[in-house]
Amino acid sequence: MTLFTQSALALSLFISLALGANVAQAESLAIINATVHTATEQGVLNNATVVIENGIIAAINPDNPKSDSVIDAKGATLTPGFIAAMNDMGLVEVGAVATSRDARDKEADISFDPSLAFNPLASTIPFARKGGITRNIVTSGGGESIFAGQTFVVDLSGGFDSVIANKTGLYVELGATDEGSRAMGMQQLIHQLEDTQKALSKAKKSDKSDKEDSDEPSRENSIISAVLAGDIPLIVAVDRASDIIHLIRLKQDFELDLVIVNGADAVLVSEPLAQANIPVVIDAMRNLPESFDSLHNSLENAGKLAKAGVKVAIALPGDSHSVYALRYSAGNAVANGMDYNDALAALTANIADIFHLDSGRIAVGKAADLVLWSGDPFEFSTHIERMWIAGKEQSLQSRQDELRDRYLKKTDMPAAYR
Repeated sequence: MTLFTQSALALSLFISLALGANVAQAESLAIINATVHTATEQGVLNNATVVIENGIIAAINPDNPKSDSVIDAKGATLTPGFIAAMNDMGLVEVGAVATSRDARDKEADISFDPSLAFNPLASTIPFARKGGITRNIVTSGGGESIFAGQTFVVDLSGGFDSVIANKTGLYVELGATDEGSRAMGMQQLIHQLEDTQKALSKAKKSDKSDKEDSDEPSRENSIISAVLAGDIPLIVAVDRASDIIHLIRLKQDFELDLVIVNGADAVLVSEPLAQANIPVVIDAMRNLPESFDSLHNSLENAGKLAKAGVKVAIALPGDSHSVYALRYSAGNAVANGMDYNDALAALTANIADIFHLDSGRIAVGKAADLVLWSGDPFEFSTHIERMWIAGKEQSLQSRQDELRDRYLKKTDMPAAYR
């Protein structure tokens, strides 16, 4: 067989596989007899049918459901896939190994795009799937600047095309510092917004035909311009109430799409936050003061904010190895006063709204990111029976499962050789 013939056969096989994948993706699926938690105004639908076509939800409870295949849920709970946020999943493999850490860089600034380092084969991804998570908003750890870089959105399919969108938000870290004053960080943010706004106003007044190449905006100014235009959110990690008040004023002055992350003191200013329509991404498990900025940490904060009318998203910011436990964080929020439906929305619909995603709800036209559970997803003993991302069923096997199977396997060899 000649080299040309081998290449032709390989190409033919590749095309066949690609076409086969497209056919498989085009197959429709009906999930019947499910207890569907829609995360919409429809609430919970009993004995419901959800039809998936071409990766989206095509119908809910149709009169005459037609599909290529059918799965009988037998009353099991079907929810939207959970959405994690503000962690370094896919950027860090082993925190103690410097060469596997790509989330931070001391020179990281406004233009830092960590999606260029994303690894869809990271072992944290299939482990997070086992926690019901189908999408994630990834952020960098920043550097020496208050501007930690840009966020990006991924699905947890583990494919090389799993980065759905990059440069989706500008992440800023404010508050207490080991050296100097917190005022400097807030002032730097204000000046950056003011300077870029002035530059944009000046550019509009000038004659475009007379502009030279040197007048083209810098990468940093282009990103701040997108923030000022409301094209991407300004995501600020901050805890103290006085800092949050300054940010509320900034939102009003510059008409920003502003998102607060952490917000230990947010309960003290919940009314102005709700009035300004500023969402809070909160770790519902923070219950102790970690600094003078977080004296009001409490397991009740997520529920209190939601009851005050603040749009709440529950997340586990930072280390991606703990993201699997996101559903337990929501369950603890419910145990400490948060309404069950508010907690479900905080993992699905709310976070989809905050970060402008096409998922997070079981509704016609939404991405078919779905999870079928053996029971209440917030209960520790509940497990996932099946999962779909964009209509494609996902493996629930992780590296942890493989290690368990490896070391529980009976053999005559010593343990070190198994």
